[in-house]
Amino acid sequence: MTATTTLAPPLPTACGPLSEAVVQALSTGDTALPAVPPGADPLGRDLQLALYTLYELHYRGFDRVDAELEWEPEILRMRRDLERLFLAHLRGAVEPGDDPVAEMDAMSVEATSGTGPSWYFKDEGTWDQIREYFAHRSLYHLKEGDPHAFAIPRLQGQAKASFVAVEFDEFGGGRGERVHQQLWADLMSAAGLDPSYLGYLDRVSAETLSTVNLMSMFGLHRSLRGAAIGHFAAIEITSSPGSARLVAGLRRMDAPEECVRFYAEHVEADAVHEQVMRHDVVGDLVGREPGLAADIVFGMRTLDYLDDLAAEKMLAGWKRGESSLLP
Repeated sequence: MTATTTLAPPLPTACGPLSEAVVQALSTGDTALPAVPPGADPLGRDLQLALYTLYELHYRGFDRVDAELEWEPEILRMRRDLERLFLAHLRGAVEPGDDPVAEMDAMSVEATSGTGPSWYFKDEGTWDQIREYFAHRSLYHLKEGDPHAFAIPRLQGQAKASFVAVEFDEFGGGRGERVHQQLWADLMSAAGLDPSYLGYLDRVSAETLSTVNLMSMFGLHRSLRGAAIGHFAAIEITSSPGSARLVAGLRRMDAPEECVRFYAEHVEADAVHEQVMRHDVVGDLVGREPGLAADIVFGMRTLDYLDDLAAEKMLAGWKRGESSLLP
């Protein structure tokens, strides 16, 4: 049976005062939300879960939560306050730059060694560990293509046309069974994992939540459209080599073919997408709006920054012989 990804998920379990306030507001409809303390940890799980929950109102929503709350002013006020802390942290943590071409050139140089998950699983990771990796990555891959799609109406000309062409592939080229979200659900089922949308929301780390929140924040703000495009371009440029390493690792583990298929699809497709994003999307966008160059680089570098934090958290646990998932 093909796994489904369409049902609205239940609200998550709160893990602190911010996420508790959000979950309570959404479950009761009482939107008298508290102020966000300026000293709240921008990368803490409480803030990241609260933000993730608020963003989800713009995707599939939650079971038994009023869809009208998506645009309720107090909900949006709290989301803005959380975003400001998150964005301020990122602006301070990531070195600024203003040359997207140089940035993409550097990313395109294929490494001969590395320390991230794809390198780890290529040679030594276990099947149980990669199943945990799948659980973390499900927060993104079960909505793959969606966060960046918010950028489409913010583009024009060749950048828009080419961006949509790449997204068309993400959404299966017009074939429902080939939508990358569906391919990921099939991977989860084959690996004996829960394929439901947000099925692992309560079990992933703050670092994992932050990687998806970043995409949502960029996509939902017109002022951050350059960062959204930079982020998507960086994914497409770096995806193919990493996917090839994961294919090798999965074949080493004798993994189910559905697991191999997802990454094999990305080896081929993203090699093509890289060229489209480099020249027809980023190149055209910078030509039209040169003032977005710094934000494009910011989007690329924040992807790397948060992905590295998430990877370090997972790998540290595995190397200690511990699970990377919350109980």
